[in-house]
Amino acid sequence: MFNNAMGLILADNKKISLGELSTPRALSAMPFGGRYRIIDFMLSDMVNSGIKNVGLLTYNKYKSLMDHTGTGAAWSLDRKNDGLHILPPYVNSEASSTISDEELTGVMDFLRQSRSTYVIVAGSNIILNTTFDDFISSHEASGADISVMYNRDGTKYGNPSYILDIDEDGFVRDMLFNPPKAASSKCSLGILCLRRDLLIDIIAKQMAHGTTHFGIHSIVKMFDELKVYGFEYSGVALRINSVQSYFNSSMSLLTDSVRNNLFWSGNPVYTKVKDEAPTLYFDNADMSDSIVSDGCRIYGKVEESVIFRSVTIAKNTTVKNCVIMQDVHISENCYLENVILDKNAFVRPGVKLVGHPDYPVVIGKGAGI
Repeated sequence: MFNNAMGLILADNKKISLGELSTPRALSAMPFGGRYRIIDFMLSDMVNSGIKNVGLLTYNKYKSLMDHTGTGAAWSLDRKNDGLHILPPYVNSEASSTISDEELTGVMDFLRQSRSTYVIVAGSNIILNTTFDDFISSHEASGADISVMYNRDGTKYGNPSYILDIDEDGFVRDMLFNPPKAASSKCSLGILCLRRDLLIDIIAKQMAHGTTHFGIHSIVKMFDELKVYGFEYSGVALRINSVQSYFNSSMSLLTDSVRNNLFWSGNPVYTKVKDEAPTLYFDNADMSDSIVSDGCRIYGKVEESVIFRSVTIAKNTTVKNCVIMQDVHISENCYLENVILDKNAFVRPGVKLVGHPDYPVVIGKGAGI
Protein backbone atom coordinates (compact mmCIF):
# COMPACT_ATOMS: atom_id res chain seq x y z
CA MET A 1 0.00 0.00 0.00
CA PHE A 2 1.40 3.38 -0.97
CA ASN A 3 -0.06 6.87 -0.89
CA ASN A 4 1.68 9.91 -2.32
CA ALA A 5 1.17 11.71 0.98
CA MET A 6 3.05 12.81 4.06
CA GLY A 7 1.69 13.32 7.57
CA LEU A 8 1.71 16.25 9.99
CA ILE A 9 0.37 15.72 13.53
CA LEU A 10 -0.17 18.60 15.95
CA ALA A 11 1.00 16.99 19.17
CA ASP A 12 -0.95 19.21 21.58
CA ASN A 13 -3.92 21.57 21.72
CA LYS A 14 -3.79 24.57 24.01
CA LYS A 15 -7.59 24.86 23.95
CA ILE A 16 -7.95 21.42 25.58
CA SER A 17 -7.08 20.85 29.21
CA LEU A 18 -7.36 17.61 31.13
CA GLY A 19 -6.44 19.26 34.42
CA GLU A 20 -3.84 17.34 36.40
CA LEU A 21 -3.68 14.66 33.71
CA SER A 22 -2.29 17.01 31.04
CA THR A 23 -0.03 19.01 33.37
CA PRO A 24 3.02 16.70 32.98
CA ARG A 25 2.53 15.69 29.33
CA ALA A 26 1.32 16.69 25.89
CA LEU A 27 -2.25 15.74 25.01
CA SER A 28 -1.11 13.25 22.37
CA ALA A 29 1.07 11.50 24.98
CA MET A 30 -1.90 10.75 27.27
CA PRO A 31 -2.03 7.04 28.19
CA PHE A 32 -5.09 5.26 26.82
CA GLY A 33 -6.54 1.78 26.71
CA GLY A 34 -4.19 0.03 29.12
CA ARG A 35 -0.97 0.12 27.07
CA TYR A 36 -1.26 2.84 24.43
CA ARG A 37 -0.90 6.60 24.05
CA ILE A 38 -3.36 8.72 22.09
CA ILE A 39 -0.77 9.43 19.38
CA ASP A 40 -0.35 5.69 18.71
CA PHE A 41 -3.67 5.61 16.86
CA MET A 42 -2.97 8.45 14.41
CA LEU A 43 0.61 7.30 13.80
CA SER A 44 -0.68 3.77 13.14
CA ASP A 45 -3.40 5.11 10.81
CA MET A 46 -0.78 6.93 8.76
CA VAL A 47 1.61 3.96 8.63
CA ASN A 48 -1.24 1.60 7.71
CA SER A 49 -2.06 4.02 4.88
CA GLY A 50 1.44 3.73 3.43
CA ILE A 51 2.62 7.12 4.71
CA LYS A 52 6.34 6.96 5.50
CA ASN A 53 7.10 10.60 6.31
CA VAL A 54 5.46 12.01 9.45
CA GLY A 55 6.17 15.19 11.39
CA LEU A 56 5.13 15.78 15.01
CA LEU A 57 4.62 19.47 15.69
CA THR A 58 5.44 19.85 19.38
CA TYR A 59 4.46 22.53 21.88
CA ASN A 60 5.70 22.32 25.45
CA LYS A 61 5.72 19.30 27.79
CA TYR A 62 7.08 17.17 24.98
CA LYS A 63 9.51 15.00 26.97
CA SER A 64 7.09 12.11 27.51
CA LEU A 65 6.13 12.28 23.84
CA MET A 66 9.78 12.02 22.77
CA ASP A 67 10.41 9.19 25.24
CA HIS A 68 7.46 7.28 23.80
CA THR A 69 8.00 7.82 20.07
CA GLY A 70 11.81 7.66 20.12
CA THR A 71 13.13 7.12 16.60
CA GLY A 72 9.77 5.83 15.39
CA ALA A 73 10.92 2.20 15.36
CA ALA A 74 7.63 0.91 16.78
CA TRP A 75 5.85 2.27 13.69
CA SER A 76 8.63 1.31 11.22
CA LEU A 77 9.46 4.99 10.85
CA ASP A 78 13.14 4.73 11.77
CA ARG A 79 14.13 5.11 8.14
CA LYS A 80 17.16 6.35 6.22
CA ASN A 81 14.86 8.51 4.09
CA ASP A 82 11.72 10.20 5.41
CA GLY A 83 10.61 8.58 8.71
CA LEU A 84 9.47 10.27 11.92
CA HIS A 85 10.47 13.90 12.55
CA ILE A 86 9.88 15.71 15.83
CA LEU A 87 9.68 19.38 14.87
CA PRO A 88 11.13 22.02 17.21
CA PRO A 89 9.06 22.94 20.27
CA TYR A 90 7.38 26.30 20.39
CA VAL A 91 9.37 29.04 22.08
CA ASN A 92 7.54 30.66 24.99
CA SER A 93 4.54 28.43 24.32
CA GLU A 94 3.46 28.52 27.96
CA ALA A 95 3.13 32.29 27.89
CA SER A 96 1.74 32.73 24.40
CA SER A 97 -1.15 31.27 22.43
CA THR A 98 0.47 32.15 19.11
CA ILE A 99 3.31 30.76 17.04
CA SER A 100 6.34 32.77 15.99
CA ASP A 101 7.62 33.12 12.43
CA GLU A 102 10.65 31.05 13.43
CA GLU A 103 8.43 28.17 14.47
CA LEU A 104 6.35 28.34 11.29
CA THR A 105 9.61 28.31 9.35
CA GLY A 106 10.41 24.93 10.94
CA VAL A 107 7.13 23.54 9.59
CA MET A 108 7.85 25.06 6.18
CA ASP A 109 11.28 23.43 6.04
CA PHE A 110 9.78 20.04 6.82
CA LEU A 111 7.16 20.45 4.09
CA ARG A 112 9.60 21.71 1.47
CA GLN A 113 11.99 18.81 1.98
CA SER A 114 9.33 16.30 0.96
CA ARG A 115 8.33 15.31 -2.56
CA SER A 116 4.85 14.07 -1.58
CA THR A 117 1.87 15.53 -3.37
CA TYR A 118 -0.53 15.56 -0.41
CA VAL A 119 -0.40 16.20 3.32
CA ILE A 120 -2.63 14.60 5.92
CA VAL A 121 -2.83 17.09 8.81
CA ALA A 122 -4.31 15.71 12.05
CA GLY A 123 -4.93 16.91 15.57
CA SER A 124 -3.89 15.29 18.82
CA ASN A 125 -7.23 14.49 20.44
CA ILE A 126 -8.89 11.99 18.07
CA ILE A 127 -8.74 8.22 18.50
CA LEU A 128 -9.82 6.11 15.52
CA ASN A 129 -8.59 3.14 13.49
CA THR A 130 -8.69 3.73 9.76
CA THR A 131 -6.64 4.19 6.63
CA PHE A 132 -6.66 7.34 4.52
CA ASP A 133 -6.90 5.70 1.09
CA ASP A 134 -10.57 6.55 0.58
CA PHE A 135 -10.05 10.01 2.11
CA ILE A 136 -7.29 10.86 -0.38
CA SER A 137 -9.19 9.35 -3.31
CA SER A 138 -12.33 11.30 -2.39
CA HIS A 139 -10.29 14.49 -2.13
CA GLU A 140 -8.84 13.96 -5.60
CA ALA A 141 -12.25 13.17 -7.13
CA SER A 142 -14.01 16.17 -5.50
CA GLY A 143 -11.75 18.76 -7.06
CA ALA A 144 -11.55 20.49 -3.68
CA ASP A 145 -8.62 22.48 -2.38
CA ILE A 146 -9.02 21.07 1.13
CA SER A 147 -10.95 18.09 2.51
CA VAL A 148 -11.96 17.75 6.14
CA MET A 149 -13.05 14.50 7.78
CA TYR A 150 -16.19 14.53 9.93
CA ASN A 151 -18.65 12.17 11.58
CA ARG A 152 -22.18 12.37 12.93
CA ASP A 153 -21.87 10.96 16.46
CA GLY A 154 -19.61 13.53 18.09
CA THR A 155 -21.85 13.84 21.13
CA LYS A 156 -21.56 10.15 21.94
CA TYR A 157 -17.90 9.99 22.98
CA GLY A 158 -17.02 13.57 23.86
CA ASN A 159 -18.66 16.87 23.04
CA PRO A 160 -17.84 18.16 19.55
CA SER A 161 -16.03 21.47 19.17
CA TYR A 162 -16.63 22.35 15.53
CA ILE A 163 -19.91 21.82 13.68
CA LEU A 164 -19.81 21.86 9.88
CA ASP A 165 -22.57 23.19 7.64
CA ILE A 166 -22.21 21.30 4.37
CA ASP A 167 -24.18 21.97 1.18
CA GLU A 168 -25.83 19.38 -1.06
CA ASP A 169 -22.62 19.01 -3.10
CA GLY A 170 -20.58 18.14 -0.01
CA PHE A 171 -18.73 21.45 0.36
CA VAL A 172 -18.38 23.35 3.64
CA ARG A 173 -20.22 26.67 3.69
CA ASP A 174 -19.98 27.45 7.40
CA MET A 175 -18.34 26.21 10.59
CA LEU A 176 -19.45 26.95 14.15
CA PHE A 177 -17.61 26.42 17.42
CA ASN A 178 -19.81 24.83 20.12
CA PRO A 179 -23.07 26.46 18.98
CA PRO A 180 -25.88 26.40 21.58
CA LYS A 181 -28.24 24.94 18.99
CA ALA A 182 -26.43 23.03 16.28
CA ALA A 183 -28.21 23.04 12.93
CA SER A 184 -26.09 20.10 11.80
CA SER A 185 -24.88 16.83 13.31
CA LYS A 186 -21.70 16.88 11.23
CA CYS A 187 -18.78 17.22 13.63
CA SER A 188 -15.26 17.87 12.39
CA LEU A 189 -12.67 15.25 13.33
CA GLY A 190 -9.81 17.68 12.83
CA ILE A 191 -8.20 15.69 10.00
CA LEU A 192 -7.39 17.43 6.71
CA CYS A 193 -6.15 16.43 3.28
CA LEU A 194 -4.64 19.04 0.95
CA ARG A 195 -1.82 19.48 -1.49
CA ARG A 196 1.58 20.03 0.06
CA ASP A 197 2.26 23.10 -2.08
CA LEU A 198 -1.07 24.63 -1.02
CA LEU A 199 -0.26 24.16 2.66
CA ILE A 200 3.11 25.85 2.08
CA ASP A 201 1.31 28.77 0.39
CA ILE A 202 -1.19 29.04 3.25
CA ILE A 203 1.56 29.16 5.88
CA ALA A 204 3.61 31.63 3.82
CA LYS A 205 0.57 33.88 3.49
CA GLN A 206 -0.01 33.74 7.23
CA MET A 207 3.58 34.69 7.88
CA ALA A 208 3.39 37.57 5.36
CA HIS A 209 0.29 38.96 7.08
CA GLY A 210 1.73 38.55 10.56
CA THR A 211 -0.85 35.92 11.46
CA THR A 212 0.86 33.58 13.88
CA HIS A 213 -1.97 31.19 14.71
CA PHE A 214 -1.56 27.85 12.97
CA GLY A 215 -4.27 25.28 13.53
CA ILE A 216 -6.39 22.78 11.67
CA HIS A 217 -9.63 24.67 11.92
CA SER A 218 -8.04 27.98 11.00
CA ILE A 219 -7.42 26.29 7.64
CA VAL A 220 -11.01 24.99 7.42
CA LYS A 221 -12.21 28.57 7.99
CA MET A 222 -10.83 29.43 4.58
CA PHE A 223 -13.99 28.00 2.95
CA ASP A 224 -14.83 31.52 1.68
CA GLU A 225 -11.74 31.62 -0.55
CA LEU A 226 -10.98 27.92 -1.08
CA LYS A 227 -13.13 24.90 -1.86
CA VAL A 228 -13.39 22.84 1.35
CA TYR A 229 -14.98 19.41 0.97
CA GLY A 230 -16.46 17.29 3.77
CA PHE A 231 -15.63 13.57 3.93
CA GLU A 232 -17.80 11.49 6.24
CA TYR A 233 -16.20 8.86 8.49
CA SER A 234 -18.60 6.18 9.72
CA GLY A 235 -16.39 4.22 12.13
CA VAL A 236 -15.84 4.76 15.85
CA ALA A 237 -14.06 8.03 16.65
CA LEU A 238 -13.35 9.08 20.23
CA ARG A 239 -12.78 12.77 20.98
CA ILE A 240 -10.66 13.68 24.00
CA ASN A 241 -11.74 17.23 24.88
CA SER A 242 -11.91 17.11 28.67
CA VAL A 243 -11.45 14.89 31.72
CA GLN A 244 -15.04 13.72 31.30
CA SER A 245 -14.58 12.77 27.63
CA TYR A 246 -11.29 11.01 28.42
CA PHE A 247 -13.01 8.99 31.16
CA ASN A 248 -16.06 8.21 29.02
CA SER A 249 -13.88 7.21 26.06
CA SER A 250 -11.83 4.91 28.29
CA MET A 251 -14.98 3.29 29.67
CA SER A 252 -16.37 2.87 26.15
CA LEU A 253 -13.55 0.38 25.45
CA LEU A 254 -15.41 -2.08 27.67
CA THR A 255 -18.14 -2.15 24.99
CA ASP A 256 -17.53 -4.92 22.46
CA SER A 257 -18.47 -2.85 19.40
CA VAL A 258 -16.11 0.01 20.28
CA ARG A 259 -13.23 -2.25 21.26
CA ASN A 260 -13.60 -4.40 18.15
CA ASN A 261 -13.72 -1.36 15.85
CA LEU A 262 -10.58 0.17 17.35
CA PHE A 263 -8.45 -2.95 17.81
CA TRP A 264 -9.83 -5.78 15.67
CA SER A 265 -10.76 -4.08 12.40
CA GLY A 266 -7.78 -5.56 10.55
CA ASN A 267 -5.46 -2.58 10.95
CA PRO A 268 -2.94 -3.04 13.78
CA VAL A 269 -2.36 -0.32 16.38
CA TYR A 270 1.37 -0.02 17.01
CA THR A 271 2.94 1.23 20.22
CA LYS A 272 6.21 1.20 22.10
CA VAL A 273 6.60 -2.34 23.42
CA LYS A 274 7.51 -2.90 27.06
CA ASP A 275 8.22 -6.50 27.93
CA GLU A 276 6.48 -7.38 31.19
CA ALA A 277 5.62 -10.61 32.95
CA PRO A 278 1.97 -11.71 32.73
CA THR A 279 -0.45 -10.33 35.28
CA LEU A 280 -0.61 -12.39 38.46
CA TYR A 281 -4.06 -13.05 39.93
CA PHE A 282 -4.00 -14.28 43.52
CA ASP A 283 -6.49 -16.66 45.15
CA ASN A 284 -8.98 -14.02 46.33
CA ALA A 285 -8.83 -11.89 43.16
CA ASP A 286 -12.22 -11.15 41.58
CA MET A 287 -12.21 -9.75 38.02
CA SER A 288 -15.15 -8.80 35.79
CA ASP A 289 -15.66 -6.75 32.60
CA SER A 290 -12.24 -5.09 32.71
CA ILE A 291 -9.18 -4.48 30.56
CA VAL A 292 -6.00 -5.44 32.43
CA SER A 293 -2.53 -4.98 30.99
CA ASP A 294 0.54 -7.07 31.80
CA GLY A 295 2.78 -6.94 34.86
CA CYS A 296 -0.03 -6.36 37.39
CA ARG A 297 -0.58 -8.02 40.76
CA ILE A 298 -4.25 -8.38 41.60
CA TYR A 299 -5.33 -9.45 45.09
CA GLY A 300 -8.64 -7.57 45.33
CA LYS A 301 -11.80 -7.00 43.28
CA VAL A 302 -11.86 -5.16 39.94
CA GLU A 303 -15.08 -4.31 38.06
CA GLU A 304 -15.55 -2.48 34.74
CA SER A 305 -12.15 -0.79 34.85
CA VAL A 306 -9.12 -0.14 32.65
CA ILE A 307 -5.89 -1.18 34.36
CA PHE A 308 -2.49 -0.24 32.91
CA ARG A 309 0.86 -2.03 33.34
CA SER A 310 2.45 -2.96 36.66
CA VAL A 311 -0.48 -1.96 38.89
CA THR A 312 -0.85 -3.52 42.33
CA ILE A 313 -4.32 -3.85 43.85
CA ALA A 314 -4.08 -5.22 47.38
CA LYS A 315 -6.47 -7.62 49.14
CA ASN A 316 -9.88 -6.48 50.45
CA THR A 317 -9.77 -3.59 47.98
CA THR A 318 -12.46 -2.85 45.37
CA VAL A 319 -11.81 -0.90 42.17
CA LYS A 320 -14.96 -0.16 40.19
CA ASN A 321 -15.42 1.89 37.02
CA CYS A 322 -11.88 3.32 37.25
CA VAL A 323 -8.90 4.13 35.03
CA ILE A 324 -5.69 3.09 36.81
CA MET A 325 -2.48 4.08 35.03
CA GLN A 326 0.96 2.52 35.09
CA ASP A 327 2.85 1.65 38.31
CA VAL A 328 0.01 2.62 40.67
CA HIS A 329 -0.13 0.93 44.07
CA ILE A 330 -3.52 0.63 45.81
CA SER A 331 -3.23 -0.60 49.39
CA GLU A 332 -5.48 -2.88 51.43
CA ASN A 333 -9.08 -2.15 52.47
CA CYS A 334 -9.66 0.60 49.89
CA TYR A 335 -12.75 1.36 47.81
CA LEU A 336 -12.42 3.31 44.54
CA GLU A 337 -15.28 4.11 42.18
CA ASN A 338 -15.27 6.51 39.20
CA VAL A 339 -11.63 7.45 39.79
CA ILE A 340 -8.69 8.21 37.48
CA LEU A 341 -5.30 7.48 39.06
CA ASP A 342 -2.35 8.81 37.09
CA LYS A 343 1.03 7.10 36.77
CA ASN A 344 2.99 6.27 39.96
CA ALA A 345 0.16 7.34 42.29
CA PHE A 346 -0.13 5.66 45.70
CA VAL A 347 -3.32 4.98 47.69
CA ARG A 348 -2.81 4.34 51.40
CA PRO A 349 -4.73 1.66 53.36
CA GLY A 350 -8.41 2.25 54.12
CA VAL A 351 -8.98 5.09 51.65
CA LYS A 352 -12.41 5.50 50.03
CA LEU A 353 -12.73 7.56 46.86
CA VAL A 354 -16.08 7.83 45.06
CA GLY A 355 -16.66 10.13 42.09
CA HIS A 356 -19.54 10.56 39.69
CA PRO A 357 -19.41 9.02 36.18
CA ASP A 358 -19.64 12.55 34.74
CA TYR A 359 -17.17 14.00 37.26
CA PRO A 360 -14.55 11.37 38.13
CA VAL A 361 -12.06 11.92 40.92
CA VAL A 362 -8.61 12.60 39.44
CA ILE A 363 -5.39 11.88 41.34
CA GLY A 364 -2.32 13.36 39.65
CA LYS A 365 0.94 11.72 38.62
CA GLY A 366 3.03 10.52 41.56
CA ALA A 367 0.53 11.74 44.16
CA GLY A 368 -0.11 9.90 47.42
CA ILE A 369 -3.48 9.85 49.11
